[in-house]
Amino acid sequence: MEHLLEICVDSLESALAAQAGGADRLELCGNLIIGGTSPSIALVRQVMDQVHIPVNVLLRPRFGDFCFTPAEQEATLWEIEQCRALGVNGVVLGALLPNGALDKDFLARCSAAAGGLHRTLHRAFDVCRDPFEALEDAVELGFDTILTSGQQAKAEQGIPLLAQLVERADGRVNILAASGVNPGNMEKLAAAGVRQFHFSAKKAVESPMTFRRQGVPMGLPVADEYLREYTDPALVRQAKELLANL
Repeated sequence: MEHLLEICVDSLESALAAQAGGADRLELCGNLIIGGTSPSIALVRQVMDQVHIPVNVLLRPRFGDFCFTPAEQEATLWEIEQCRALGVNGVVLGALLPNGALDKDFLARCSAAAGGLHRTLHRAFDVCRDPFEALEDAVELGFDTILTSGQQAKAEQGIPLLAQLVERADGRVNILAASGVNPGNMEKLAAAGVRQFHFSAKKAVESPMTFRRQGVPMGLPVADEYLREYTDPALVRQAKELLANL
């Protein structure tokens, strides 16, 4: 299997930068600073109008756990319909029951709504109760990819489980390594059998604001609201060249 480089982005600027750097595919999100939520349909439309590489759209209604209310589930199903209408390559989904198992009933509804779209099981997988049970459920539900750090904070720490997942998947579903992936550890991940890699390749950019009101945070007091993060095409290019030479 050839190596695949997926870059996660949350703006048109980053999407275009990732494409310029040679990304094979995008995961389009909103709010990467909190782990990613559903992007606005307006952003999906913008990206689909201007990007020519495959775009998978993360659909996650909010920050936090993956046990979703009926209203959140209905919102996700509507977003899947909108993404299909806009011609995206795939959707990135995940949901858990209170006991930590995949919410197979809801995910089956999502799978039916997605039709022929590619389907990635997102990092809800990394906080599920049993990764091997979830892998088999994902295959049964028709997912083509599992996005995972090997149930660790960072993929490099999760290498032992990632290697087991690649072996257990046996080509039935792709294992896409995520969280802390970078050109410095891709070779080590590849040695464990990983062939697909996901990271944001971000760099910080100063806000153009010259007037800056101090002491009035807009909801994330731990974050610098006058710094923005965008994909660095040079870092994407470095990762792509590294994978080409493995």
